[in-house]
Amino acid sequence: MPNLSDYGFIPTMLPEGASGIPARVTAVHKERYDIVCEYGHTCARLKTSIFFGESHEIFPTTGDFVLISYNSSGDSQILKTLERKSLFSRRDPIPGRGEQVVAANFDYVFIMVSLNFDFNVRRIERYLTLSWQSGAIPVVILTKADLVEDFTEQVRAVERIAPGIDIIAVSAKTGYGMDELSDYLKPGKTIAFLGSSGVGKSSLVNALAQEEIMAVNSIREDDSKGRHTTTHRQLIMLPNGAMIIDTPGMRELGMWDVRIGIGEAFADVENFLGKCRFSDCEHRSEPGCAVKEAIARGELSEKRWKSYLQLKREAAYSENKTRLSQKKTTRSKSIAQRQKKKRENSGYVYE
Repeated sequence: MPNLSDYGFIPTMLPEGASGIPARVTAVHKERYDIVCEYGHTCARLKTSIFFGESHEIFPTTGDFVLISYNSSGDSQILKTLERKSLFSRRDPIPGRGEQVVAANFDYVFIMVSLNFDFNVRRIERYLTLSWQSGAIPVVILTKADLVEDFTEQVRAVERIAPGIDIIAVSAKTGYGMDELSDYLKPGKTIAFLGSSGVGKSSLVNALAQEEIMAVNSIREDDSKGRHTTTHRQLIMLPNGAMIIDTPGMRELGMWDVRIGIGEAFADVENFLGKCRFSDCEHRSEPGCAVKEAIARGELSEKRWKSYLQLKREAAYSENKTRLSQKKTTRSKSIAQRQKKKRENSGYVYE
């Protein structure tokens, strides 16, 4: 039987007076969850009265530690989602759904970028922002190093937007650079893999697991873009005891709540804010604008500044949508409560 401590569980995670058996979510499907607990690997469903009632319990995602009511002859019931130490989320690509939680409780984020024609600095900035917001440590992994003779320019491009962050070039095909990942792949540690389709996440998972556990699709030669291989998020235990949360390729990466992440990912940009002649400077045509002067001196890239503004706009949009949604939810609950009291006062009895 598995020991949950091998999956990163620490007894202090349990809240005082909690009831249930601790488990970790290893995969999320539509209505069922793959979990691992002291009794082994099994499936579970949410306890309806708790997660769809008035308790406002947080819905679990891959990597979450939960409390369950174990059932040896069928699906167990998930009773509670334990507090998270890290969380990766984005704006749900389906309109109207709000936040989409992707993974939880990981120590590092491997931002995977292919060294082919799909290499995109602006996309890396987005991943960095969300990675810093998650609470984990980002590492940029440049995949498919066997496809290029010299990737010096790509490394320098990442260094300019991610100072101080480890950048590792690897090839799952030849084994180049794989040894450099050992500093992160430690027993009990969890790494979230993030990247667009076709960057080689599945190939790297297979190389690290030393077996073909993930399907690998080819990429289109005309634009180096791939097709989705991973269809759901899952936690994979490697032979050395480290864990990987592989995620579906995400080309569209909508910003959610990234106030902390933007500050970390764009520290070089925010260093110039608050230094303008006027406190209400909009950084457009005002005299004494520290941002515009930095761009003119070549200390700040115009593209970098525009990327920062774009992400700030997206974050503000998501925040406004969240507030509106919360107001609607509060108003609906208030109406429901008033209607309930009205029925009770009128003496109406439910059959």
